[in-house]
Amino acid sequence: MNESFPQGDKIKGSKAWLVLLIIGILEVLGGAACVLVIFLMPKEVLPDLDFPEVPSAKVENKFYSHLTGLPVADEAAITAPTYCIQTPNGTDGARPQAGLDEAGVIFEAIAEAGITRFAAIYQNPSSAVIGPIRSLRLYYLHWDTPFDCTIVHAGGADDAIAAVRSGGYKDLSENYWYMYREYNGGRAWNNLFTTSALLRQMNADWEHGNSNVIGFKRMTPEESLKARADAVAKEKLIITKPTTEDLSKLTPKASSISIWFGRSANFNVIYTYNSETNKYARSYESGAAHEIYACPKESLGEVNPNTNCNLTQLSPSVVVAMIVEERKAWDGYHEDITTIGSGTAYIFQNGDVIAGTWKKNSVGEQIQFFDGEGKEVALAPGQTFVEAVPAYGGVEY
Repeated sequence: MNESFPQGDKIKGSKAWLVLLIIGILEVLGGAACVLVIFLMPKEVLPDLDFPEVPSAKVENKFYSHLTGLPVADEAAITAPTYCIQTPNGTDGARPQAGLDEAGVIFEAIAEAGITRFAAIYQNPSSAVIGPIRSLRLYYLHWDTPFDCTIVHAGGADDAIAAVRSGGYKDLSENYWYMYREYNGGRAWNNLFTTSALLRQMNADWEHGNSNVIGFKRMTPEESLKARADAVAKEKLIITKPTTEDLSKLTPKASSISIWFGRSANFNVIYTYNSETNKYARSYESGAAHEIYACPKESLGEVNPNTNCNLTQLSPSVVVAMIVEERKAWDGYHEDITTIGSGTAYIFQNGDVIAGTWKKNSVGEQIQFFDGEGKEVALAPGQTFVEAVPAYGGVEY
């Protein structure tokens, strides 16, 4: 049998199909080899070839506050000036405080005679009233230092004032350009206030500049939500993604937290966890809710919080109780608290409790919190209360 091909070659016999197959394979391999060579050659030796650029995936930049871990608008908000304000908590006119709801971190410790006081750290505040403002203690200064803040106070203990003056701190002690006295509120000596606008004006006038905040290790809001979702899924044996309603039904490991600073029910604290808001409502052992004045409207003028602000209950997102060594100071009246070192800590967040330790290596370094296995704990985002509980006090949950 004869078969003609366009090339004029004649292949006789039954082996013709095999020859065609071999030719086809060689052509395919040859083409592949050419493609391989092209792609292996450097681009610069192939100027006539078109290499279209593949558009990269758009990444959305997220900015998180170093103070609270919450999202902020931009990088400028992260480095905005911070203010550490000494705020009293006595029953002699200090309550209700104003503006504490805007503080990102609040340290609470005994100042004198069993009465607690706050070192409240603010960044980007907008409150029309902040205060009252009282005197400084050295241990508050040690806790304030990593936040690179202006220390806002009305005098203080001798050792604290000496440390501020010699330590190169940004300092604002009682000053009537940037503070004012409210004489119609029945607050006696707890009547010194400032405003967000006055603090910014001071920062500009005195050229204090921005702040390099060293905050606590934090979870992002997404990580915090995932931690709650994982806990719900594990507890409720939910296979699919938990809903908002599921999250509110999580059984908290610590629904009520009691913190004792001493014998007075006026200063011991109770936090009650709300699974719907994922926050801890703060009250006193006496049964009174810790209400403060929320004053959202900024003002340069002297505002009376009693008549211009609304009462709301303090409800932080995180509560940390750290056990500290505490004793009377040299004068037999003020307190002396050990701030550098380590001790027991209890971290309450997302309805959970982590029993571990705290550690602070130096005045300039931030406190770290560790779980029972020695792993550093990332705090949930939001307002954080750090309770410095004396060893003779107690924590129960």
